[in-house]
Amino acid sequence: MIREFAPAKVNLFLHVGSRRADGYHELESLVVFASAGDELTFEEADDLSFQVSGPFASSLAGETENLVLRAARKFAEFAQVEPRVRIALTKNLPIASGIGGGSSDAAATLRGLSRLWPGRTNLQALWNLGHDLGSDVPVCVLPGCWWMTGRGEQFASIGQVGTLDAVLVHGGGPLSTRAVFEGLGERTGVGRIPKPQRFATIAGLADYLRAARNDLEPPARALCSAVGEELEALAGTKALVARMSGSGATCFGLYSDAASAQMAAETIARDHPSWWVVPTKLNFGRKWEFQ
Repeated sequence: MIREFAPAKVNLFLHVGSRRADGYHELESLVVFASAGDELTFEEADDLSFQVSGPFASSLAGETENLVLRAARKFAEFAQVEPRVRIALTKNLPIASGIGGGSSDAAATLRGLSRLWPGRTNLQALWNLGHDLGSDVPVCVLPGCWWMTGRGEQFASIGQVGTLDAVLVHGGGPLSTRAVFEGLGERTGVGRIPKPQRFATIAGLADYLRAARNDLEPPARALCSAVGEELEALAGTKALVARMSGSGATCFGLYSDAASAQMAAETIARDHPSWWVVPTKLNFGRKWEFQ
């Protein structure tokens, strides 16, 4: 049995520019991945099957097609094998919440199948397959710290950020990415800030991030009141930076150390017992395997 971890994707900032000819917007973002995420297993079987368990499994109930199955079929077609595999997903991340759960699951499927059926692909091929599955999938194939541009399909590695202590908070339901983008209105340019090189301290990174923003936050707030409530709760714990990730509605706070993040998570969870609240590491070290 092959096991793969599908980490949450967090946009430390997200600048949105003008709409492209293909209908997508120009983006600029600093992307990291969390130690919180979904888990998948893969084992050979007589046919292709997919089962879901975990805290957010009910959100996917009744789905006959999703990104995991699409990724499995796409990989099998490329590798010229029959997609005879049993896939099990433990859904720990809320869906449609701005932390790339579905995209990360699809990318983990590509990684897992490359290990289940070795010698049939390489990292570049997985990136290419990811492009056919969605804008966010390629950057999730090799989790790390990435400077992301274009519609999300262009990314360059940033190696000097270090591990960050954070809290992820989600207090609302699913939030439609399409609806959030539709609420943006007309955009011009992308509002570039300098590409980061290195940060000696978390305070230096926080200063850098304060000069950035998430352009999707205002329309997300208009659609989901929980976004503002989450940011207020994080600010109340004296987070160094509190911001929405992606198209929402998950927000994150950065903290100076793990103890501060743990204390903040306990405070928010106590005050909002129905929310999903997770202390986590961002840009944590992990070896990702491909065969």
